[in-house]
Amino acid sequence: MKPTGYKNAFDALFDDPVVAQNLKIRSELMIQIEKEITDRELTQQQAADLLEVSQPRISDLVKGKIEKFSIDMLVNMLAALGKNVTINAA
Repeated sequence: MKPTGYKNAFDALFDDPVVAQNLKIRSELMIQIEKEITDRELTQQQAADLLEVSQPRISDLVKGKIEKFSIDMLVNMLAALGKNVTINAA
């Protein structure tokens, strides 16, 4: 049996390409938010105040609880951090 090549882990885990793509996008957005929080040396509470969410929401983000975040929410968080989101539909 020849091994199947996957573009990313989500493609390997989910048969539905729409679900896999959604998870990939959310994952990348979460990584960028966490990076910005780290780069600014913000505490979870400071980040929560800046993003107008609760501290437990930041904790969920840092712990990678992807199921708790929508793409819309993550884009809004990046906007609150002064970051632009661009799409490359390659």
